[in-house]
Amino acid sequence: MKYFAVLFDLDGTLLDTLQDIGGSMNAALARMGYGTHEVTEYKRLVGEGVVALARKALPQSARENEPIVKACVAALRDEYARHCLDATVPYPGIPEMLANLQDAGVKTAVLSNKPDDMVKMLVRKYFPSIRFKAVLGARDGIPRKPDPAGAAEAARLLAVDPARCIFLGDSKTDMETAVAAGMFPVGALWGFRDAGELRHYGARRLISTPGELLEILEGRQNANVDH
Repeated sequence: MKYFAVLFDLDGTLLDTLQDIGGSMNAALARMGYGTHEVTEYKRLVGEGVVALARKALPQSARENEPIVKACVAALRDEYARHCLDATVPYPGIPEMLANLQDAGVKTAVLSNKPDDMVKMLVRKYFPSIRFKAVLGARDGIPRKPDPAGAAEAARLLAVDPARCIFLGDSKTDMETAVAAGMFPVGALWGFRDAGELRHYGARRLISTPGELLEILEGRQNANVDH
C-alpha cells in the first residue's frame, strides 16, 4: 500500500528527551523528600503523560494519594519547564529524514502525550524549518494515547485516510494507538523500548535508522522487519 503521511511520536522517536525528563522527575522527587531513580529507568516509565509518570516514579505507598500525586506533577512541570532544553537533542538522522519527507511532499504531524504547549515549543525549537500539518500534545477534553482520538484528529488535519498514514513511535502506547486508529504501525528501535514490546503491541515494521522510513514510503522492503 502507498502511504501519503507520517504521524510521529515525539519523546523517544524524534527527540532524545530522556536525560531532561529523568533529571526533572528526580529533582521533583527530591524536593518532596522521596528517593530518585537511575535515568535509564525512565525508559520504562515515560509515554503515558505527566500524571502517569509522576505516579509511577513515586514510592508505591504514595501512588494512590491524589494530593501527593498532584503536588508531584506540579513539581515535575516546574522542573521540566526550566530544564527541558538542557540535554535534549534530535536523534541522529531525524532532521535529515524530516527534510527529505518534506521535499518529497509527504505530509507530517506530531502526536504526543506531553503537555500541548511543551510539545509545540520543542518542535519549534528543534525543527524550525519543518512544516508539520499538525503538532498535538495532551489537552483537556482529548483522551491521551493509546486512545485513538488524537490520531484521528491528526488524520483529519492531514486530510489523509488513516489507512494511508504511517504512525512511527517507540513504545507500546504508540503501537496500540496506531492499531486503534487504523494506521500502519512502525516501531523505532532507537527509542525507549525494545523490539519485543513493539512487536507484541502491533508493530508491522521495525526500523533501526530514520532513513529506513523513506524506504517504506517508497515501497522498498529490504531494510524493514515484518512479523
